[in-house]
Amino acid sequence: MTENVYLLGIGGIGMSALARYYKHAGALVQGYDLTPSALTRRLEEEGIEIHYQDDPVLIPPAVVQNRENTLVIYTPALPPGQRELLWFMGKGYHIIKRSVALGHLSANHTTLAVAGTHGKTTTSTLLAHILHHSGTGCTAFLGGISKNYDTNLLLSNNPFLVAEADEYDRSFLQLHPHAALITSADADHLDIYGSHQAVQEAYSQFASQIEPGGMLVIKKGVDIPLPLQPRVTAYTYHNREFCDFYALNHTVLQGGFYSFDLMLNGHKVTGCRLGVPGWINVENAVGASALAYLNGVAPAAIKDALASFRGVSRRLDVCYSGVKCCYIDDYAHHPMEIRAAVLSVREWFPGENITGIFQPHLYTRTRDFATEFAKSLDLLDQVVLMPVYPARELPIPGVGSEMIAGKMTLKNVRILDSSLITGFVRDNRPRVLLTLGAGNIDRLVEPITATLKEMNL
Repeated sequence: MTENVYLLGIGGIGMSALARYYKHAGALVQGYDLTPSALTRRLEEEGIEIHYQDDPVLIPPAVVQNRENTLVIYTPALPPGQRELLWFMGKGYHIIKRSVALGHLSANHTTLAVAGTHGKTTTSTLLAHILHHSGTGCTAFLGGISKNYDTNLLLSNNPFLVAEADEYDRSFLQLHPHAALITSADADHLDIYGSHQAVQEAYSQFASQIEPGGMLVIKKGVDIPLPLQPRVTAYTYHNREFCDFYALNHTVLQGGFYSFDLMLNGHKVTGCRLGVPGWINVENAVGASALAYLNGVAPAAIKDALASFRGVSRRLDVCYSGVKCCYIDDYAHHPMEIRAAVLSVREWFPGENITGIFQPHLYTRTRDFATEFAKSLDLLDQVVLMPVYPARELPIPGVGSEMIAGKMTLKNVRILDSSLITGFVRDNRPRVLLTLGAGNIDRLVEPITATLKEMNL
């Protein structure tokens, strides 16, 4: 038995779910992360020891003194030359990537994997919620914090395991699911893949790893080759278009919520209502419902679960709703995600002026998609760009938020440092405010919310 589990990058959303899983399994779990965060604070409150300086001297004695019974898990987002990882390598520890650990855990379950360059976190969380709410149950490793359960890990004795299948670093190729859903296969992570074609080929390989006798649910229009295993059945889904699983008779309700009828492979479920706003979430709901239905959940139970779904933190997340202002936060960091978020909010607030604050994530993504970012951000009425969040990367000469701003047709654009954001909000008193990004822009959510409350907007 593994007595100790040590996680390098423990504060990542996927890594923290693994930390919680191994702690529940009885291991002594400890780890390192670059900076404290709300998530690391929660882990520490749960009894997991974490330090924030990359120094082998700080590795806990239980790990240093028990090499044979210690598993070291690391995130591929670690920078090159990370000292603790090099120390573990030099000492002969059992070291695996996060994706390999998830692959090992999923091998003992009936795995339902949700992949896609966008939409996978909400869809996988909603699928897990449908399974739990229906009484079926599942273990779930989620890429966000479920607002129904206030965690990114769900546990169950049921054989189902829901996994968010991440394409970064080709992580999802460690999974061999019983059933899979693919929401999209757009170009992204070109620092890893090099081309959109290579991204599509990786998704095709992922689909080919579905177990014989399993099933694939793929959004209608996603163009990838499907070399499926024998007896694997493929289905399509869409928000509106006729296919195996789709929604129809959409009605926009107050607050951006939707009611709709749901077609489940020929079975009509009338009067569905989703518990979170935004048309993009209707599409996510169709995909999650399809996978749940194909794995035995009754249509009535699916309808009930959709209504009780409360969403995922930082996914069209309403942080403040007043008489004169609504503030929504979203993790969108790809041009297509930004487009979907903005258009969802536009339907939600027709005719209103919408202000967006966007923090680009990674220099390579900014360089590769500057034109596409500009087009998506042009859908807003006013835009504030923050400096690029570098994450694991070093700066690239000539690449920055100015590159995006220079390609935009919208005139009301400015670039502001994070320290000036709350002042901007105070001065501009936005009617609808949308913060977007995957970096540390999330640390502005509380100050922005507090400013809006203080102004009583």
